[in-house]
Amino acid sequence: MPTRQRILITSGPTREYLDPVRFLTNGSSGRMGAALAETAWERGQIPVIVSGPVALTYPDGAEIYRVETTEQMLEYCLRLFPDCNGVIGAAAPCDFKPEHFSEQKLSKTEGSNDVLFRFTETPDILATLGQIKRQDQWIVGFALETENGYDHALSKLRRKNCDFIVLNSPESINSETASFRIFNTSGKLCADVSGSKKTIVKEIFSLIDGL
Repeated sequence: MPTRQRILITSGPTREYLDPVRFLTNGSSGRMGAALAETAWERGQIPVIVSGPVALTYPDGAEIYRVETTEQMLEYCLRLFPDCNGVIGAAAPCDFKPEHFSEQKLSKTEGSNDVLFRFTETPDILATLGQIKRQDQWIVGFALETENGYDHALSKLRRKNCDFIVLNSPESINSETASFRIFNTSGKLCADVSGSKKTIVKEIFSLIDGL
């Protein structure tokens, strides 16, 4: 009997803390990651999920690793990716984190209306995985853009060594439906699909099957 495919899926947001109670994050709900995991499970594959904080549940058959920060997500992905057939980067990790973490809660300063913070970039998870991707593995990335979507998506695809990039917009955040365009390494539009995230996920897997 052939070994069941293991599909690494990143899902949800990450958090980058300013102090013990405040953090940077975004509105990612993890719904896309859940839809990917459900479809992988239905296809007889094993979804291996590295998830930031979300309020939803993943399939019972999935391997689930819960994290908070982008660095934690990267750490788990580096450990898990070598034993997976591919990775779908549906998470929305924070691109920046505070340069300094305050051990104590930051309080307002009387008489001052301006508070300045310095930020530094977080590691790029898919780009890092792209550097260690074997020939028998694949990577599907997501690009959420507000302008110049095609150019930005193709730049990310090449920089992260992806096989496909899924371009979407902020309207897809925390939404049950969305519109996506999927491009391959040649920049060719492979799919232009709207509807439920489960519908979009089936299109993604169909393209993966063709690799």
